[in-house]
Amino acid sequence: MPRAFITGITGQDGSYLAELLLDKGYDVHGLVRRSSSFNRGRIDGLRTSHPRAADALHLHYGDMTDGVSLVNLVAAVRPDEIYNLAAQSHVKVSFEMPEYTASADAIGPVRLLEAMRASAPQARFYQASTSEMFGASQPPQSESTSFYPRSPYGAAKLYAHWMTVNYREAYGL
Repeated sequence: MPRAFITGITGQDGSYLAELLLDKGYDVHGLVRRSSSFNRGRIDGLRTSHPRAADALHLHYGDMTDGVSLVNLVAAVRPDEIYNLAAQSHVKVSFEMPEYTASADAIGPVRLLEAMRASAPQARFYQASTSEMFGASQPPQSESTSFYPRSPYGAAKLYAHWMTVNYREAYGL
């Protein structure tokens, strides 16, 4: 059975992805921050309602700002697919906490890519992006629109995007 590792599994997109993958027969592992305990309604609902969740949905505590926890989890899970949906995604908060935003949203994906490179180089990697990477670009936007982030969040996600491209080209991930 294919095995997926989802960061940001407690969020809207992460919980929907977990449900889809469970429906497709995956063994689903998800990264949960301890501070996510107040906002786990989506994933807790899935845990109680999905017929495969008891056997195939596994939650692990960790954090995108903690490289050791990511290395240990990727080594233990040995995923076939990694979906990085985790982010400090509030633009206003990114101005109030730019260093944390950079650590979680820019360097966090690099930590995850390094964990993948060390323990699961065969895995496929998905890096979630945002329209904030285009920022003040004029509409309509397309795949050829230039990046122009206007917030720490947008800049961090753009860094993660380019590092993912770099790791794919440099290491074949």
